[in-house]
Amino acid sequence: MSFTLRGRIESRLAAALAPLLAACGLAVVVTEWWPLALAGTMIGVGLAFDVFLDRRLDYQPGWLALPLAAAELGAIMGIVYALGISAPLLVALAFFAGSWALAQILTHALFPYLRLSYGEDGGELGRAGLAIAVLVLASLALFGGVALAMQPPTVRLSAGIHEGPLVLDRAQNLVGEPGAVVRGGIVVTADNVTIRNVTVVGGENGIDVDDAHNVTLDHVRISGAKLDGIHVRRASVSIRNCLVHSPAGDYAQGIDISFGFDLAPSLVEDCTVVGGREGIVTHFAHARVSDNRVSGTSLRALTLTEMSMAVVEGNDVRDSLGVGIFCGDYSECEIDDNSVDGIRPDDASGDKTRRGFAILAHYGAKAVIGDNHVSNSPGGTDALLGAEISAEK
Repeated sequence: MSFTLRGRIESRLAAALAPLLAACGLAVVVTEWWPLALAGTMIGVGLAFDVFLDRRLDYQPGWLALPLAAAELGAIMGIVYALGISAPLLVALAFFAGSWALAQILTHALFPYLRLSYGEDGGELGRAGLAIAVLVLASLALFGGVALAMQPPTVRLSAGIHEGPLVLDRAQNLVGEPGAVVRGGIVVTADNVTIRNVTVVGGENGIDVDDAHNVTLDHVRISGAKLDGIHVRRASVSIRNCLVHSPAGDYAQGIDISFGFDLAPSLVEDCTVVGGREGIVTHFAHARVSDNRVSGTSLRALTLTEMSMAVVEGNDVRDSLGVGIFCGDYSECEIDDNSVDGIRPDDASGDKTRRGFAILAHYGAKAVIGDNHVSNSPGGTDALLGAEISAEK
């Protein structure tokens, strides 16, 4: 088909109306603005492609739809990541695929049926096309402006020492300037809180998240906590790019996410945890633990227990005592693509469940094991006390 520039733009915006309205509805449901940001990015990239292709592609054959869609998707996802739009990957891909499929149906079937001269007019929709284009752009501006205005305020934490504990009881983005340090911990009790680029030293818990939803911890550094570096209770969190080290107590842990099984899944990704009794722990929680580095723990490195449901993938576990990855107490765990090296037997404990197991399923747990790399761990992979291990299909 040979599109005019107006035809490309009108067809693009007319096809975008339904996805835009769906994004507005989703934003209301999840009380976040990323659906609108995603829809706006898709529309903006699509219009940019239309302008670029107008003088370079006089005739657009049907087979070219898929390569162009792939190029648009790559540009969209690049912008999404560059701008930090927090759209879940699978949701973003599904949203793009559904919008693209709808556009193909409209362009090749419905628009030609409703306007018999659609093909001869180069995709132009006449007065209706102009009205729809204005409606789409006005809706995007209106809803996007409202959503942006409702975003939590950003609070800048200046360089230097700030005495804690800091209590965040309202939605906000706490962003540390280089050298910003909180001494004595941070407590989060509000939904929709982000903490980024902050160092926390000391405190009973470094960062305490209590009964809060949609909390993001990004590039936080925690040391000297007495109990947990990051302590999460009845909350859903996304923890990325963190460092937890130098615990101050004999029973200190790195990251503990507990009692949020009925909440949105939590995420721990690309974090480094050094030392402590346990590195990353879940109790009765739904979580994904991915691409982390855990070393030097004295009890277990990764612990998924008390009926947790967890995906454990791509982690590097090293130089720990007793157990590397533990799935216990009727939990269900998917354990894949992890590297476990140097898990030492805890002979002094006399505990047969601490024989240097790289991966251990325990007490009724069900573990699905994929392609993990295990070395220098005499206990290997095993199941005890009614637990089950099965191979990934």
